[in-house]
Amino acid sequence: MIVVTGAAGFIGSCLVSRLNKAGHENIVVVDDFSKTEKDGNLEGKTISAKVGRKDFIKWLSDFGSEVTFIYHIGARTDTTEFDKRIFDELNVNYSKDIWQLCVKFNIPLVYASSAATYGLGEFGYKDDHTVIPNLKPLNPYGDSKNNFDIWVLEQDEFPPFWAGLKFFNVYGPNEYHKGRMASVIFHAFNQIGATGGMKLFRSHNPDYTDGGQLRDFVYVKDVVEVCHYLMASSPESGIYNLGSGKARTFLDLTKNTFAAMGKEPNISFIDTPEDIRDKYQYFTEADMTKLIASGYDKPFHSLEDGVHDYLKNYLTSSTYY
Repeated sequence: MIVVTGAAGFIGSCLVSRLNKAGHENIVVVDDFSKTEKDGNLEGKTISAKVGRKDFIKWLSDFGSEVTFIYHIGARTDTTEFDKRIFDELNVNYSKDIWQLCVKFNIPLVYASSAATYGLGEFGYKDDHTVIPNLKPLNPYGDSKNNFDIWVLEQDEFPPFWAGLKFFNVYGPNEYHKGRMASVIFHAFNQIGATGGMKLFRSHNPDYTDGGQLRDFVYVKDVVEVCHYLMASSPESGIYNLGSGKARTFLDLTKNTFAAMGKEPNISFIDTPEDIRDKYQYFTEADMTKLIASGYDKPFHSLEDGVHDYLKNYLTSSTYY
């Protein structure tokens, strides 16, 4: 029995699909199922049970001996939320409860960390355990993810295998419900379709041109492929970066979106809102050395290939993965 938390969400639902493709059908999905805008993400997928997020810790206490693997993907991911108590409850304490039950029942665990832990990148983007306590995230969401990573590394007892995954800028199918937190590609597709153009944030850093801000964009199909690899191969436990390993500009991303839509680029720039300007990351790029050294050898989608697949096979027809 495999458990996926956050299973009705973006990455979680894509992971359920990938597990189904690998022949796994005894999957317990955990989420807040009262949010009907996510219902489409699980339609057509083979699962064995649904457990509400608030009921899961009790459920795991009762049925942990039957669970063979847990993917803890569920989290509060809103980077514009500044109520630390919400993140302490949902991202830190809830994750601690799951960890401790994985230790008790000897259940392997993969959990979602985030590249938001790296802040402005003062210490680089290398998934080195010794650096993690020094990182300076820019918001409560990033703090909560880093606080849990720090807590994990301080533990004396561990699941038989565990991995924390620092997701970089993930994009792809099944993010229809995410609103303003959806990927820039999703917003570009909709904005170009509605207006014929795309507005990007102007650079307020003299080292970067307008639209020249760089991010590590990683296709969700690659993310769930790595998740499956970790369960199938159980490499050395630890915290791993999960990006493409290649930073690309927002101009690259937007031009590729126009190209996939068969349109000529029409890009303009607006000021970055002042309330996030001092917390804006101008560069992120995952150092993927550790994951590759662990034995992972599948290539990642290029930005061109990922955007093309996403638009042609999902966005244009509102199809789910």
